[in-house]
Amino acid sequence: MQERLQKIIAKAGVASRREAEEMITAGRVKVNDKVVTVLGTKASLTKDKITVDGNRLESEKKVYILLNKPKNVVTTLKDPEGRKTVSELVSDIKERIFPVGRLDYNTEGLLLMTNDGDLAQFLTHPGHEIKKTYLVKIKGVPSEEKLDVLRKGVKLEDGVTAPAEVHLLEVDREKENSTVEVVIWQGKNRQIRRMFEAIGYLVRNLKRIRFAFLDL
Repeated sequence: MQERLQKIIAKAGVASRREAEEMITAGRVKVNDKVVTVLGTKASLTKDKITVDGNRLESEKKVYILLNKPKNVVTTLKDPEGRKTVSELVSDIKERIFPVGRLDYNTEGLLLMTNDGDLAQFLTHPGHEIKKTYLVKIKGVPSEEKLDVLRKGVKLEDGVTAPAEVHLLEVDREKENSTVEVVIWQGKNRQIRRMFEAIGYLVRNLKRIRFAFLDL
């Protein structure tokens, strides 16, 4: 099957698609010993000889890592601010893997890292409405009326959230904490924290325990 060169290069783990495009336009890529500089050119890794800087591309084996991301780690491959990244936690993996979706700096829990671009696209495409489950520890004890707001959809500055599945799991009245299980499929920035802020509750701890068919 023929695919765009930049996609083939990215799937082979050589570079990101954007970096691959720069390699192509710079004349660093050859197909069957001919330099290709036109973006959108298609080829087949199994039928054509594709080289980058003289090195022939080979199909990279698929790698799937389920990472229990700790707090204070950035869900990126590099961070200009010098903070610890998830890529540093899997630095012993030789294949070029990337995080699927994001977890906030202060959020912990399940994060998939892989070089399977097709799976990543399927899991993150909003049209597929892939569910993600979080354990949310908040300050205070919310009423069912408050939780119903989350179940129906809460208005944020960037729009109304889709209805969420919400279950009050535990109440610690001595510490004035509650633990709530929340299931959503959207991926708005800091969505869970902002949802609870919208109904008047501060999130003290946030942990993702399930993503699609994957369980922490």
